Amino acid sequence: MEKMSRVTTALGGSTLTGRTMHCHLDAPANAISVCRDAAQVVVAGRSIFKIYAIEEEQFVEKLNLRVGRKPSLNLSCADVVWHQMDENLLATAATNGVVVTWNLGRPSRNKQDQLFTEHKRTVNKVCFHPTEAHVLLSGSQDGFMKCFDLRRKDSVSTFSGQSESVRDVQFSIRDYFTFASTFENGNVQLWDIRRPDRCERMFTAHNGPVFCCDWHPEDRGWLATGGRDKMVKVWDMTTHRAKEVHCVQTIASVARVKWRPECRHHLATCSMMVDHNIYVWDVRRPFVPAAMFEEHRDVTTGIAWRHPHDPSFLLSGSKDSTLCQHLFRDASQPVERANPEGLCYGLFGDLAFAAKESLVATESGRKPYTGDRRHPIFFKRKLDPAEPFSGLASSALSVFEMEPGSSSMSWFVDTAERYALAGRPLAELCDHNAKVARELGRNQVAQTWTMLRIIYCSPGLVSTTNLNHSVGKGSSCGLPLMNSFNLKDMAPGLGSETRLDRSKGDARSDTVLLDSSATLITNEDNEETEGSDVPADYLLGDVEGEDDELYLLDPEHAHSEEPEYVLPQEAFPLRHEIVDTPPGPEHLQDKADSPHVSGSEADAASLVPVDSSFSLISVSHALYDSRLPPDFFSALVCDMLRFYAEQGDVQMAVSVLIVLGERVRKDIDEQTQEHWYTSYIDLLQRFCLWNVSNQVVKLSTSRAISCLNQASTTLHVNCSHCKRPMSSRGWVCDRCHHCASMCAVCHHVVKGLFVWCQGCSHGGHLQHIMKWLEGSSHCPAGCGHLCEYS
Repeated sequence: MEKMSRVTTALGGSTLTGRTMHCHLDAPANAISVCRDAAQVVVAGRSIFKIYAIEEEQFVEKLNLRVGRKPSLNLSCADVVWHQMDENLLATAATNGVVVTWNLGRPSRNKQDQLFTEHKRTVNKVCFHPTEAHVLLSGSQDGFMKCFDLRRKDSVSTFSGQSESVRDVQFSIRDYFTFASTFENGNVQLWDIRRPDRCERMFTAHNGPVFCCDWHPEDRGWLATGGRDKMVKVWDMTTHRAKEVHCVQTIASVARVKWRPECRHHLATCSMMVDHNIYVWDVRRPFVPAAMFEEHRDVTTGIAWRHPHDPSFLLSGSKDSTLCQHLFRDASQPVERANPEGLCYGLFGDLAFAAKESLVATESGRKPYTGDRRHPIFFKRKLDPAEPFSGLASSALSVFEMEPGSSSMSWFVDTAERYALAGRPLAELCDHNAKVARELGRNQVAQTWTMLRIIYCSPGLVSTTNLNHSVGKGSSCGLPLMNSFNLKDMAPGLGSETRLDRSKGDARSDTVLLDSSATLITNEDNEETEGSDVPADYLLGDVEGEDDELYLLDPEHAHSEEPEYVLPQEAFPLRHEIVDTPPGPEHLQDKADSPHVSGSEADAASLVPVDSSFSLISVSHALYDSRLPPDFFSALVCDMLRFYAEQGDVQMAVSVLIVLGERVRKDIDEQTQEHWYTSYIDLLQRFCLWNVSNQVVKLSTSRAISCLNQASTTLHVNCSHCKRPMSSRGWVCDRCHHCASMCAVCHHVVKGLFVWCQGCSHGGHLQHIMKWLEGSSHCPAGCGHLCEYS
């Protein structure tokens, strides 16, 4: 739909008037170019080569340059350029490798002037010198660039990039002899047309092919490049080394880039695939374009500003067979569609929330946010109010900070450094990690490690200390190791028979039936011996909501701290059938009640069964059943890992995953494991725990994680004699001709594992250096440096 707004611009006596409009072409366009007076535009493609006049209301076809009954491949154009000094001179790059010049002043119907057939493959780009009317430059798929003098029949210079195909060539507007070229291997080269033997400068600009470049019309040293990596980069070429000053991130490969006239920081881009829109970027705002043109329905292949001093009109050609003129004021502004709301959770637990200022109610007691009190991890650039986009989008920022010390991450660092993930039996790993978690006050984690120890290891090897620590009151989540009975839920008759009563001065112990397979729990601090005058009574089960423990009932000698109970090494003998005894318990009961009966006799009396109708009560009965295989708990362990990961404790999830290995890894999908590993490694690297991060990567079985240690790893080796970098792969330095890997202890060549000091560069065999440093801290080479092996 055409928009009716119209702009009139006065440029040095001439006037540009127009509006947003488009016209249909006979075939898709590959390139466009505008003449010097901005009144005409040439459109070139594989099946089209026409000149259109740009009128106020529409495009009008003026000339068709494809003449003849059988058009040759010379008319199949990949690029076209209109000379900015001679309005009758055109040049095209053909897909068959031919460079053709066209003279519109010729009276004949065929305007073809000269043919240059020196390139062997497709010519991707042609460019006229901005001030020399007879100098033409071309770049081809064969990797060569050629400079033509239109007064001659052959090229005057050939430039070899020593690389892959040339995608773009552009003469510098300010430097008379300089031109830039881009290549498919990501390099950009600067050449002097007087020196075709070698380039003046070369640097890698993008990861992948560089499709286009454009010199800034005002800043002499600014060069914009666009590549397949979806980035537009602005380089400062006035420095000794090319310096990247701006980088714009787009959503697709960049096919064309053109600086906007009279706007120092604006440039226009289009994509070669996926994205059909044309964007105008302010390079100071690299993620949100300043303007967007959405008229095309297919990939845009060519863009050009109508006049070098008018920023209002932009022309474009597309594969949808349309030619458009875009008016800048009619462009949509993506910043108006930007979401003003945002939410971010900081590393230290702070919560930042941004919303429209009109939606945020003003609070009288609200204090403005002055910045993070801690060392900032991310830096926010302060906007200049004079910038054109400073007021386009704004939000009110609210930050809810955690109290200092309440969200300390010291436990994360200590846990990561002290955890043992490999190198020991599973039982020792679980015990060690449980101990570490308990010392750091993470009782639930410690209890989880203890449970894993019980599930995957032999129950007979469980440490008694760990069990009692796990069921202690310090645990935030009680571990159900022991069966518990609530006296209130028992039968009235059984409860009355088993309740332990203590009268004044009595040392009576009620008769309780014991399971012979049960484990006896005693107090290791106040362990009773045979013949004790003060026997201890124990209550079994949950009483008034207390934890599953055995409490000492002694109202006359109450202790402020509850005793710690341990499992003795000796348990009751093997289970046997309990035989009821016919005699009544009166005689033994009276004997047990007698104050003159010894402790052993009282204990023996308490073990005599009373009534065969009563059910057996177990004092302590292990929840773990040795007949259940560890795989029985796999689903429960996987749910536990997902629980910790969802709670944000990815450290626990990854640590258990590594320690258990194949026992649980097969039950969790590869994508979830990779996500856990990536999150944990990222956290470790944020806290500069490089060694732990490397260990996690090494112990992981995921291919995507294991290859992280092998990516982007470069080892720079300096010669130990001349201290210069080693440029060859051999054993001898090509500068001083000394062997670089000479052991400082045995003075022999090291062909294998080599260790060296990063301070003095001396080193040698690992075993030799370790043995040397055990007795001396000075360098074995005699340089006087204090070396240290860690």
